[in-house]
Amino acid sequence: MTTKKMHAIDALHEAQKLAFSPLFFQAVLTIRNLGILDYIFDKDGQATIEDIVRDLGLSDYGVRLLVEAAESAGALSVNEAGLLEVTKTGFFILKDRMTQVNFNFVQDVCYEGARVLEDCVKNGKPEGLKVFGNWPTVYEGLSQLPDRVKKSWFEFDHFYSDNAFPSALKIVFDPKPAYIFDIGGNTGKWSMLCCEYDPDVRVKILDLPGQLAVSRENARQRNLLERIDFHQINLLDTSQKVPQGADVIWMSQFLDCFAVEEIVAILKNVCQAANQNTRIYILEPFFDNQKYAAAKHSLIGTSLYFTTIANGNSKMYSVEVMKNLVSQAGLVVSQEYPLLDGSYHTLLECRKT
Repeated sequence: MTTKKMHAIDALHEAQKLAFSPLFFQAVLTIRNLGILDYIFDKDGQATIEDIVRDLGLSDYGVRLLVEAAESAGALSVNEAGLLEVTKTGFFILKDRMTQVNFNFVQDVCYEGARVLEDCVKNGKPEGLKVFGNWPTVYEGLSQLPDRVKKSWFEFDHFYSDNAFPSALKIVFDPKPAYIFDIGGNTGKWSMLCCEYDPDVRVKILDLPGQLAVSRENARQRNLLERIDFHQINLLDTSQKVPQGADVIWMSQFLDCFAVEEIVAILKNVCQAANQNTRIYILEPFFDNQKYAAAKHSLIGTSLYFTTIANGNSKMYSVEVMKNLVSQAGLVVSQEYPLLDGSYHTLLECRKT
């Protein structure tokens, strides 16, 4: 047993918080979605349960139930006069974009499937994905997910990369590349940003058919079809090779979607497509390279999503593990750019050895 000091009663409390955490998560989500948290915040410490019942048209029973749960969870405080106030934790639940994105992602994408985590670990498959469809991984079914689920998935994906893009663009375009390969391009957001950043660059998006259909439509809407090419590829099939000809090969939040042996195989595929001058970029939020505990906690939680929903065998990695996999593939990390623009991401620039 650990020697870390904690009173037994405190440890017991922590254990009970874990036991009931799914229910408290739903309670806090509900009090947010019903507008109760917003109402209390706007009243600035002067709200009562009776006010909420009257003004929001909810039952006294329901409001009391949720207020008690939110208070126990630390999102609300209630003084002796029965006046309600949003705590600092409640403020972040209500106003912080990262917290909003994480709540929606867990609720819409992860929650229902998480109950079969044990089966996922035993079988090495994303058994929780079956609540949405019978695909081997989420990526084959991404374009077919229900709209609300898809919205939460993409908001989560973009939130944890978008802040890093401005600095990444400056790095990638110094020196200026003529042709960029965007592997695992999803919606094509990075590719389109590259086209906006430089009027001469061409980009090729390499991805699965469903994702290519989405990125092609997005490129069409922005009149970029003459500058963006589309290459269908399943990188889990080692017989399908990444084509040659890129000045830059870009992978953003892509390699964390695979198991370590798959990452090595993908990087070897990338290596065979590269020459000595090709710059290969890996943009990832490594959990051991975070400034704040909340970011590390969120990333480790994301690993559980990969297990239950995404593919059953990948996770968020440490930077040292990724560097080792890069080396195994015949590449070398030539530059490391940690936490770009104060984001959660580190950019690894790699070259062929």
